[in-house]
Amino acid sequence: MPARTLALPGGARVPVVAAQWRHAYGVVTRGRVQLELRDGTPGPVLGRDAGFWLRGTGVRALRNPGRRTATVRILTPGSWRNDMISSTDTGVTVGRPHGFRRLAVTGLVATIAAMAVTTLAAALARAAGVDFEIPDGGETIPLGGFAVVTGFFSLVGVVIAAVLLRFSAHPARRFVWTAVSLTALSMVPPFIAGGDAATTVTLAGLHLVAAAVMIPALTRSLRADPSRGA
Repeated sequence: MPARTLALPGGARVPVVAAQWRHAYGVVTRGRVQLELRDGTPGPVLGRDAGFWLRGTGVRALRNPGRRTATVRILTPGSWRNDMISSTDTGVTVGRPHGFRRLAVTGLVATIAAMAVTTLAAALARAAGVDFEIPDGGETIPLGGFAVVTGFFSLVGVVIAAVLLRFSAHPARRFVWTAVSLTALSMVPPFIAGGDAATTVTLAGLHLVAAAVMIPALTRSLRADPSRGA
């Protein structure tokens, strides 16, 4: 079958005719394309350069979830690439299960590392004379508090990365932008908490330490996903 291009205007839905996709392999060349599963539920959203083949998957339609026209290049079997998207008799694998597992493992390891590094850094700062006292509350931040807060917000970062992996055509790029923006916002509370200069600067530094562990690790995992561009 010669290569051809399928155009899907914004919001369009094109039913999948099994005979037409029996030996065909598709590559999204513009916009985003969503697979509609056999029971009518929305399936994965494929971004630009994502490839797929549909034989035996039960996918019943292709949708364009955006407003601009999306295009799919439909190629002959000789153009298939096994590392993109594979099919099974019961569903569709779109390069996502392995990506999510890799992201989850990376996120867990990075979270533990970030907790350990920030707690160690806080302990060293305390030994150097930083008291971590917050006058507004009249309390001193315990070392365990650094681990808990770091762990919580690190896991929030993992969730954000997972959402972008699922829905964004460029998850790594979006994640870096989002994570850097949130890190910048996290620098504000230390400066308004009322601590002395040493406490303020150290708290801000600890935020940067946690970000320096989490952001590169999650970004690398997102870039390793073969079905999306970075």
